Amino acid sequence: MGKNTDNSKDNNKEKNKVKRPDYMKNMHRWQLVLPLVLCVLGIMLNLGGKMTAAYMGLPFYLECAGTILASALGGYIPGILAALVTNQIIFITDPDYIYLAPISIIIAIITAMAYSKGYLLKFRYLVLYIFLISAVSLGIGAIAEWVPDGSGDNFFSWFTGKALMEFADKIISVCFVRLILFLIPKNLWSRFEMTLWMQDPDAVKKEDSDDKSGVFGHNLSVKAKLVTCLIVISITIATCGVSICLMLFRDYSVQQHTYLAEGVAALASTVIDGDRIDDYLNNGEDTDGYKETQKLLENIQKNTADVEYVYVYKIQTDGCHVVFDTDPDLRTRGKVGAVIPFDESFMPVVPDLLSGKRIDPLITDDTYGWLLTAYEPVYDLSGECVCYAAADITMKGLAGYEKDFFYRQICIFIGFFALIVAVTLWIAHYFLLLPLNTMARVASGFGYDDEFARRENIQKITQLDIGTGDEVENLYRALIKTTEESTRFFEENKQNNEKISALQNGLVLVLADMVENRDGSTGDHVRKTAAYVNITAKKMKELGYYKDKLTDQFIDDITRSAPLHDIGKIAIPDAVLNAPRKLTDKEFEIMKTHAARGRKVIEQVIASIPDADYLEEAKNVAGYHHEKWNGKGYPEGLAGEDIPLAARIMAVADVFDALVSKRCYKESFDYSKAFNIIREDAGSHFDPLVVDAFLKAEEDVLEIAERFKENDGKIV
Repeated sequence: MGKNTDNSKDNNKEKNKVKRPDYMKNMHRWQLVLPLVLCVLGIMLNLGGKMTAAYMGLPFYLECAGTILASALGGYIPGILAALVTNQIIFITDPDYIYLAPISIIIAIITAMAYSKGYLLKFRYLVLYIFLISAVSLGIGAIAEWVPDGSGDNFFSWFTGKALMEFADKIISVCFVRLILFLIPKNLWSRFEMTLWMQDPDAVKKEDSDDKSGVFGHNLSVKAKLVTCLIVISITIATCGVSICLMLFRDYSVQQHTYLAEGVAALASTVIDGDRIDDYLNNGEDTDGYKETQKLLENIQKNTADVEYVYVYKIQTDGCHVVFDTDPDLRTRGKVGAVIPFDESFMPVVPDLLSGKRIDPLITDDTYGWLLTAYEPVYDLSGECVCYAAADITMKGLAGYEKDFFYRQICIFIGFFALIVAVTLWIAHYFLLLPLNTMARVASGFGYDDEFARRENIQKITQLDIGTGDEVENLYRALIKTTEESTRFFEENKQNNEKISALQNGLVLVLADMVENRDGSTGDHVRKTAAYVNITAKKMKELGYYKDKLTDQFIDDITRSAPLHDIGKIAIPDAVLNAPRKLTDKEFEIMKTHAARGRKVIEQVIASIPDADYLEEAKNVAGYHHEKWNGKGYPEGLAGEDIPLAARIMAVADVFDALVSKRCYKESFDYSKAFNIIREDAGSHFDPLVVDAFLKAEEDVLEIAERFKENDGKIV
């Protein structure tokens, strides 16, 4: 028994497993290989174009043709990847090329969008496309080439020349790409698109890929949420990363500047004769050897990059006494022996300088600008500090380096950020968005009207063949199982409802037969009147009468209710019900109570069976089928459309069958006479529209009457 149970479970698993079609296997094999080959080809075209332009001395870059080709055929990822890798390779030999990374990335994105819309294949859009990518190159190129330097000289002349060059460069690149596309057969273009189908592509419709949700608000789509999260996270990480890198870069740069300043100051101190400082101060340039020493200091300054000033000061309480200074402007303002007052930023270290101590390098921003200064003591033969040799390194260069470093970091961030967003959205598109959207679309289109529609639901959801291998696929399998179980439950429920309905109808007929048999009737009255009601109601619908009321459900309800129209007779005494003559006035008054009593009986049934909706019409039929259009009927004397429609239809059917049926107190009328009586009572006893429909359905009415006779009161 256990073995059979296990086999049964295995069989169920195999049954629920969706077999992957052969085309999906082949697609997985090629859907990534060809785009990557295209990406490599794009990189080679970019580098080849760049080298060709450089070799021939052309005033063009020609490095974006491969990016355009990869973006057009492969999509966002191959295009961005080709642009980014090309930029990083060229960056090795040309560091400034890193600034052009955003241009290449944006061109890749614009190209992918334009190609997906078919714009690159139409001339008028192609011209606009060339203008657009040229404008991107111009705009970002201006930032890349001018902002880092902080220069604005001759900008407009540069911009004009740059505009002509960029436009010509993009025309050449686009024409070259169009030539390649012309050489590749059109039926192969789609093979290069970078896809990752996790389901049957034929089951995907355009609306599954469309993102019609708002960017902000409660209807934010999954794609928009992903992009928003990526942007916030990436900017946060980039801000922290760039800030840390800038701090490290600044610390490193200051450290290197400090080493340089200290080295230069130490070197300068070696050429100073400490025992002759006072002679230099007293006699100035006339002192023997002064000019030679000055020349050595100037050579040290000239031959050391970033060194702004080299000088020798004797620090005294009244200020800095100039011994040597390589700055010619400073020498014109104060020659040897001149006293320079202490700057405010210099005051904290004055005591140490007066005592001849070594001090750490200073960074100041005052009279002489933003400088890093290193001081090296100069000693005489007795070992006493007689002055200080100093070297100033400007920090303006450091600010430029920081700005340049910052722009490079931003360009690198833009490139990798675009690639990360493209890859993330690409994966989300195939693993999340498309499967969920196709499932939602198919599920929202499920039909439950008939068995075919319900079976088609299972077929539709199974044909999606989603195989993401994650929670989305689990959801898909659960949806298939739920659909199958819902269909099975729906079928079982439908069968049970049909059984219950048949049982109810049978009980209704049995009950109606019991009531009718009490007055000697054969019971065929309830069946015939139900058939007449059905025929009349359908004809009224066909003619367009009471279209708001005469629905298929209403017709079904009154047909099922018709047999209960005389249920109130169960409370009428046998002496009155079976009187072999015309009833007396008193007996007739008793007989008339069957309508109100019937209505009350059905109300009691409704209280115990609340879901039997058709009993609401049965209540109207039983209670008001003896009301008359002119208001002279019973039990309430209702008139016109105040009488429920079901009762008005029942009244015609009931009277017609009473006329053509034999009773203990009368003979049956022929059909012609009965129809005439019905016609004559239209507008007085009966609703004129009901009578009109009944008379126009005369053939169907007669067919029912005759078929009852031929089948002993049983309609077939």
